[in-house]
Amino acid sequence: MKFLDLAKVYIRSGSGGNGCISFRREKYIEYGGPDGGDGGTGGSVWAEVVDGLNTLIDFRYQQHFFAKNGQPGMGRQRTGKDGDDIILRVPVGTEILDEDQETVIADLTEVGERVLLAKGGNGGFGNLHFKTSTNQAPRRANPGQEGVERTIWLRLKLIADVGLLGLPNAGKSTFLAATSNARPKIADYPFTTLHPNLGVVGVDGVEFVVADIPGLIEGASEGRGLGDLFLGHVERCSVLLHLVDGTSETIAEDYQTILTEVEAYGGVLADKPRVTVLNKVDALEPEARAEALATLEEVSGGPVMQMSGVAREGVTEVLRALRAEIDEDKLRHADTGEEDEPWQP
Repeated sequence: MKFLDLAKVYIRSGSGGNGCISFRREKYIEYGGPDGGDGGTGGSVWAEVVDGLNTLIDFRYQQHFFAKNGQPGMGRQRTGKDGDDIILRVPVGTEILDEDQETVIADLTEVGERVLLAKGGNGGFGNLHFKTSTNQAPRRANPGQEGVERTIWLRLKLIADVGLLGLPNAGKSTFLAATSNARPKIADYPFTTLHPNLGVVGVDGVEFVVADIPGLIEGASEGRGLGDLFLGHVERCSVLLHLVDGTSETIAEDYQTILTEVEAYGGVLADKPRVTVLNKVDALEPEARAEALATLEEVSGGPVMQMSGVAREGVTEVLRALRAEIDEDKLRHADTGEEDEPWQP
């Protein structure tokens, strides 16, 4: 299934039905009086979060959603039938934006959440509604209210606790594959990861969700490479895991490139806690490892962990460091049926 995280949708609520002008006409009833019914209410357009969806691919093949109009009123005091509502079923983490792609209409983060996007028009009053003691034969009725037509954008931001950052081939997908049941594509060329991946990892009896996004390069905020569109998927994360390739000859520049792109993206992303890790240390000699670690510590200005996703070296320590940055209420306890034990690589 193709991953789709941005969709443009055209919606329109139903118009209300017109009121009816009618008079009771029966044998032996000389003054039947007005009996025109009201028009039905037009259908509304809703967005609802449902379980089991993780992409907006359904909106690639259908972009227009028009609710039914209300039926007009009828004689014998009959009200027109209301129009059926339209429900847009979206995955958890969907953000609904106005046509300018900046104004946030709703941010849906829990299953079952619903939001009204376009309210259906009210039905018009029939002439029965206008009957008074001084006007017992009104010949007027209201038209139905017009529906609302608008264009919206749906943007999916994955719900994850940890977001992976790094240049292409920094080892993000290898880390995800080594710590979870996710099986992202892994190869020795840049931009192997083209779409975000989610994996559930466990350590010390608890589980949390890790999001792997395509790698960033210098100038991603200006549209180079795959751009920074996928950074939105780590906006909701509690902590960022910044992986730096230990075999690179430009470790300091690699670290600074990611930091610059995150700051250029803006928002709260640059202020989130980060765990910096020197990756692929199994491919380094002891002296080269110490030199690379010192370089990264100097440029980051903080502690740096060492890890190898392939050799499973230091993975548990990194997972524990990530867990410490996640709120307890967001952690899920693994149901193993046995006493909790530390995760073993």
